[in-house]
Amino acid sequence: MNESQVSEEALEAALAAGSRPPVGRYRLDLTTGHWAWSDEIFEMHGFAPGDIVPTTELMLTHKHPDDRERVDSVLKQAARTGQPFSSVHRIVDGHGKVRTLAVTGQGRRDPDSGEVTELFGYFIDVTDAHRELAQREATVSIQASAERRASIEQAKGVLMVGLGLEPDDAFDRLRVASNLTNVPVRELATWLVEWFARPGMTTFPTTDELTAFLDAPVPAPVEDEPAAETPAAG
Repeated sequence: MNESQVSEEALEAALAAGSRPPVGRYRLDLTTGHWAWSDEIFEMHGFAPGDIVPTTELMLTHKHPDDRERVDSVLKQAARTGQPFSSVHRIVDGHGKVRTLAVTGQGRRDPDSGEVTELFGYFIDVTDAHRELAQREATVSIQASAERRASIEQAKGVLMVGLGLEPDDAFDRLRVASNLTNVPVRELATWLVEWFARPGMTTFPTTDELTAFLDAPVPAPVEDEPAAETPAAG
């Protein structure tokens, strides 16, 4: 397993109750470009709180070269759309150590202009969980893992915004629903994201709608293929 392969098992282990991975809050003012980091995020990047002034340029500089362009793209898309987002990527901290972080967040719009003016959310250090899993597993399907991981983080983002939950509580809500419905967490997360992004969804689901879905989750319907025409009888 290479450094970019953070499997869904590693992320679930890091987010599971009792693991207590380092979690930090951030806020990005898109108008001024000013970042606000909690102490934990400074420490994840290898600095004492207040040692540096966080900027987008500085943050991207510390992203692993192989992940930098992808992270930049995720941030730019979030700034355009304001939709919940997530990314798992590597950084090189101030001491030259490679760490693996998960980031999730969403945008906030100006009530008058409707423009996205702020991004806010959480960084989660999943380095230890990733390392432990890498020691046990020799190979992982990169694409399948990335898709399932993204679904979990995106589903968490939906629950964080819609139900007003912290990251750990959002993941616990998925686990409880998984246990009650006997649907695996990864599959449940995929169903939730597909339901949230379904055609015709123009507003963010209400608390009651989210709760009802978690109580009785269903997969998104598969569109029927058009029936083949039957040749007319000669």
